[in-house]
Formats: sequence, structure tokens, C-alpha cells
Amino acid sequence: MTVTIIGFICLLILVLARIPLAYAMGIVGFLGFGALVDFNWSATLSMASRRIIDTGQDYSLSVIPLFVLMGNLVNRAGLSHELYAASNAFVGHRKGGLSMATILACGGFSAICGSSLATAATMSKVAMPPMRKYGYQDSLAAASIAAGGTLGILIPPSVMLVVYGLLTETSIRELFAAGLVPGILGIALYLAAVRWVVFRSPSTAPPMEKLSWPQRWQALRGVFSTLALFVLVMGGIYAGAFTPTEAAGIGAAGALLIATLKRQLTLQSLFDVLVDSAKTTAVLFSVVISALIFSNFINRAGFTDALVEAVTGLSLSPFMVLMAILFIYILLGCVFESMSMLLLTVPVFYPLVQSMGFDLVWFGILVVVVTEISLITPPVGMNVFVLSGVVKDVNTKTIFKGIVPFWTADMFRLALIVTVPSIALALPELLYG
Repeated sequence: MTVTIIGFICLLILVLARIPLAYAMGIVGFLGFGALVDFNWSATLSMASRRIIDTGQDYSLSVIPLFVLMGNLVNRAGLSHELYAASNAFVGHRKGGLSMATILACGGFSAICGSSLATAATMSKVAMPPMRKYGYQDSLAAASIAAGGTLGILIPPSVMLVVYGLLTETSIRELFAAGLVPGILGIALYLAAVRWVVFRSPSTAPPMEKLSWPQRWQALRGVFSTLALFVLVMGGIYAGAFTPTEAAGIGAAGALLIATLKRQLTLQSLFDVLVDSAKTTAVLFSVVISALIFSNFINRAGFTDALVEAVTGLSLSPFMVLMAILFIYILLGCVFESMSMLLLTVPVFYPLVQSMGFDLVWFGILVVVVTEISLITPPVGMNVFVLSGVVKDVNTKTIFKGIVPFWTADMFRLALIVTVPSIALALPELLYG
């Protein structure tokens, strides 16, 4: 236990020193494991090399680069503009309509992209100019983009759910099914948050002109191909027609076809997409491998077993333990970015949660929802900083001020999922029993 505590302290020091998490976890896990085996570096190197080889050869992990590639190709095809135009055509004339259209477009884009940061960065370029044109206050306009971007890590296909499933050996197919309803609920609550802001201060979001039905259908035609791709990929997974890995391959091929047919792809842009996808995948794999090495260290030290025994000895109810874990996640969200927090905590907490009889699929949704909250929680709020970097004349203070209603909506959704687990588990139980 002492060695593990020292390891966590060293990890925290390295992170605060701005050492990349992949390096920090790998170094601490490697040296900590070495200390536990009496500095037998041959055994330690064997453990680390085995983790690297096994991860690189794991067929199920190929779902990550394929979904990343699909998202990049769809982004290159100009989906963000089409989704925003379609959403705007139906709700843009309402008070706060452009913000609502932004939320809907973010939800649709994230369903294909799977990345919150990419969704926020992309939609800021699409949605911010028209909202400013029609007199929307920067606080609401920027906050709706930052909050809408968080939907990217929950609505399937989600890279975060894939990583959680790999860390806990939970069915990715069931996780994707479980994330759909909470994701849609998140969109609905964000729309309600926009309406609440406009109700309190109508001047923050004046309405615009209403489009005719022929104009609406014309705008909707632009998203049919992407909608068909989403239905094919996710429908095939839910129906059991193919595995998540096969679905990712089909999705990447479909996205390539859509981008080609829309004439948005040249040999140079295709090369750029492939390079960008490879870079993103390399970063994700390096973090996952380091997390597994660190997990080997804490498991070898007996930390998870000691944690379970300690919590059992306190005679706390399972619900109180769950509340404590979620509170820790919210605190960590003020310091760590989402993927770092997931990889650092899941190997520690999931054995404890499993020992108390909680459903790991349900817990995975809770973890991802809390991680979403961390993306817009000060002082880090990665989506907020990404947005302020893209829209340089809006400072983080303005965005955080506008985030409050959306953060409150997220906390309400979290409370609903905790108290009514069927929100997340109903669809997986319906599909897979």
C-alpha cells in the first residue's frame, strides 16, 4: 500500500510538472512494478514489452483508429455545415433558435465524429459567425458550442466508451446501446437550458426569420447520406449484424465514399486525413498502454484489493460509496482532462464498483457523463479552452459565465441516471436481454 501511495504522489507531481500523462503513467508504473519485484529489471521489462505487444496485436483495439478515421473523413466532407443548416432551418426562427440549432448540430456531428474537442473546435467555426450576426451574446453563443461539444464522448460511436470497455472488459456493443438514451437526454436538457436563458433575458438571443417548408426540406437533404451512414453503423451493431470493429471499418469506408461523392477529397487532403488519424491513434494508444502498465503496478501492489477491504470495513452503503466516487470525479475534473481522468481512475475504481454489485455498463455511462461535465468545469474545462483558442476575441471568463445553465443541466442528468438506472440500461436489456 505504501509503494502505491508513493506512486500516486509521484504521478501527481509529474502531471503538475506538465509531463504528458502517457509518459507519467508509464514511468511511475514501470518503476513502481520494478520496486515490487525487488528491482528485477528483466521481469519489469518483460511486463512492459508484453503490454505493448499485446495492445498492438489486440484486434478489438482496431476500432479506435477506424472510428477516428471515420470522424475525420466526415469532417472533411463538410458535415458540420450541413448539420447546422438543417438544424437551423427547423428551430432557428425561435428565441434562442441558433443556439438550439448549434446543440442539435453538435449532437449529430458527435454521433459520427466521437470527439468532444473536435466537435467544439469544428462547430465554433460554423456556428459562432451567424450567432454574432443576429446579435446573440457571446456568453450564450460560446457556451452552447462548448457544452454541445461534450456530447461527442457519449453519443455512440464514442472513443471514450471504447476505451472504458477495453479497460474493464465490458461489452462495447452494450456500452454503445447504453449511451444512446442518456446522449439524447443530454441534448434535450441543453435545449431546455437555452430556453431558460432566453426566458430570463430575451435580449441574449433574438429570433431570426422563419424558413418555408420547401427550404427546410432542401436543407434536410444535405444530411441524408450521413444519417444513413449512422443508421448503418449503429443499427448493424445494435442488431448484431456485425461487431463494433467491423462497424468501424464499414463506417470509415462509408465516410470515404461520402467525402468522395461530395467532391471534398483530393489526394493531398486524403493524405492529411490519414496522417491526422494516425497521429490521434498514436496518442491514444500510447496513453492506453501506459495506463495498462500503471494498472499492472497498482494490481501487483494489491491496492485495489486493499481499497475494497478498506471500504468494506467502513460499513458504508454501496450508494454512499458511489456518491463518493462521483464526487472524486467531479473534483478531478477541475484539474485533469477527460481521457487522462478516465485512464487514471477506472483501473482503481471499477474493481470496487464491481465488488459492490453495480452494473459495469451503467457505471461506464456514469463515468463518461461525469467526464463530460469535467470538459466544461473550471478551471480546466478543455472544451472552453479549445473554444477560446479558436474564437480568440472571447475570453474563458465569458464562456464559463454562460456555461452555468448547461453545467446545471448536466448535473441534473447525472442525478437522473444515478437514481433511475433504466435510463441507461433499458436499451441494452431490450436488445441483448
